[in-house]
Parts: sequence; C-alpha cells; structure tokens
Amino acid sequence: MPDIGQFLFDASVWVIPVIVAITFHEAAHGYVAWKLGDDTAKVLGRVTFNPLRHVDPFGTVVLPAIMYFTTSFLFGWAKPVPVNFRRLRNPRYGMVLVALAGPAINIVLAFFSAWALRWVGLLPDEALLWVQQSLVIAVQINVILAVFNMIPLPPLDGGRVAVGLLPRQLAMPIARIEPYGLFILIGVLFILPLIGTQLGYNLSVLPWLLGPPVEYVIRLLGFVTGHG
Repeated sequence: MPDIGQFLFDASVWVIPVIVAITFHEAAHGYVAWKLGDDTAKVLGRVTFNPLRHVDPFGTVVLPAIMYFTTSFLFGWAKPVPVNFRRLRNPRYGMVLVALAGPAINIVLAFFSAWALRWVGLLPDEALLWVQQSLVIAVQINVILAVFNMIPLPPLDGGRVAVGLLPRQLAMPIARIEPYGLFILIGVLFILPLIGTQLGYNLSVLPWLLGPPVEYVIRLLGFVTGHG
C-alpha cells in the first residue's frame, strides 16, 4: 500500500516550486508588456501573482500529473499571456524585452532559492527537510524553465528574441515557423524518442540540448550565492 504521507511530501516539494515558477514567468511577460505600452494582459487580469490566472487545467495540472506517474520526464505549460506586440512603443525590440522577462524572472527566482539554501540550517528539524527539498527543486525548475524557453523556436521566448534581434532576412523564416512550433516541440519531445525506442536508439535530444547549459547555470548560481 503506498505511503500517503510520503506521496504528499513528494508532491508538495514539486508542486509549489512549479506553480511559483510558471506564475512569475507569465506575470513578468504581462508586466513588461504593460510598461512598454500594451495593457492587454493588465486588462485581462494576467499581471498578477495569483496562480489561478495562469494555470492551464490540462497543460499545468493533468499532463504533468500523468507524466509524473508514467514517465521520468515532466512537461507542461501555463496559459500564455496575451500580448499585442503592435501596441508596444517599439514593437520589434519591445517583443524582445517582453520575451526575455519570463526567463529573466526565473533566473532571479533560482538565485534567491539558491541563496536561501545557505540558511536552511537555522530552521527547526521538522521543517528543514521540506524547505531544503523545495528550494533545491525551485533552483532546478526555474533554471530548466529559463533555458528551455530560450530555445530559438517560436512560440518559445527564445524564438521571439531571435525574431526581434536577427536581420529581417533571417528573422522572417523563423517567424513563419510559429504556427507549427508546438507541433515541432511535441515531435522532438515525444514522438522522436518513441521512434528511437522502437528502433533501439536513444533519440531523446532534450537532455543533450538542455543538460550542459542547465548544469552551467546551476553551478554559476551556486558560486555567486556562496556554495563553492
């Protein structure tokens, strides 16, 4: 019979950091867009730290829960914050700043989580393990979310940064990918590894793609927050 207490402990140290990470990520997009001239997200109540405004029932709850129990890989999404880039004071570079806001706030959250880990020893024993595990996962989740979103594929943030910064002749082909970006991600994340399993090959490119930059950023955060 499963240990309900252990299950609740494991779930809580994951769920809270994930909800905080995606809430701040989406709210940051809306806040920067608002400050740069587009109040679409503000009017719709998306410039808020209330997670209920950002949670997608399937992408944030159902799919990650299914994957948690059936695979070793966790994937999901929140409701994208609506931004009308044409309303920004400088649409092209405003798009870059709006896109960077989400990954940037995740790195800030990861930094403060890593810094807070220095002080967990001051907590009473009853709380120490839960807080420590939550902070470690918060560092990992926020760094992974930041790095993943900076992949230069629309509609990910990195794709919009690339479109905003590259010369027009390079930016336009990338921009035209956006309607198909989600399907490309599904193919790379799920279908390609499944085909590889059937063929006897490891075709999972995500660990190869994200692993080195994620490890580097986590080591850098550890260094700047005094962990060695």
